[in-house]
Amino acid sequence: MSTAAAMKQEVGKVAAQRVKSGSIVGLGTGSTTAYAIEYIGERLKNGELKDIKGIPTSFQASVLAKKFGIPLTSLDEADRIDLAIDGADEVDPNKNLIKGGGAAHTREKIVDSLANEFIVVVDSSKMVDKLGSTFLLPVEVLPMAMTPVMRAIANLGGEPELRMGVKKAGPVITDQGNFVIDVKFASIDNPAELEKTLNNIPGVLENGLFVGVTDVVLIGEVKDDKPMVREM
Repeated sequence: MSTAAAMKQEVGKVAAQRVKSGSIVGLGTGSTTAYAIEYIGERLKNGELKDIKGIPTSFQASVLAKKFGIPLTSLDEADRIDLAIDGADEVDPNKNLIKGGGAAHTREKIVDSLANEFIVVVDSSKMVDKLGSTFLLPVEVLPMAMTPVMRAIANLGGEPELRMGVKKAGPVITDQGNFVIDVKFASIDNPAELEKTLNNIPGVLENGLFVGVTDVVLIGEVKDDKPMVREM
């Protein structure tokens, strides 16, 4: 296993240890969260955990939960979310995030925002001084509104680009059947203001800025050739 994979595995394991019996858990999307889902399943299988239900944020999370034996529920059926575990593409010093590398940020924001505690699991490469430094900002948009939305984003100073599929002809399609526009901003000085401004553009469903949502960040690092986890 590579060092990066070992880091992700360790962070996922630490996050999974925070799940308590009787909990309803938001199950995030991405490679690090996948390890957390796997270890929650292991704890259920060996009897360490009981009466867990998961609320998935994507088809990926749903498939993994079923694979590892985690019973699923929905926002229609659950009256609460005790804990949500999810990854991030960038984390700033105020625990604000950019998410959406997996095109699941709309469902993720709904679930993560509803959780009593939201834990972010990342490796150290995702830590930045300012959001937008290393990762483009994803914006989910209704297909019919793609062109006017891109025009509006350009007027805000952004450089929008339609996300295209890999091993698939044409654009990426979200679990909701929409497009994703990735936007480069020269500087995101006020994430909270930009989040609201983008979401007020007609045709935008949601963007990847998560401001004031995160409670805990678990960061995987390598020290003396060993994977370690520190909490922010």
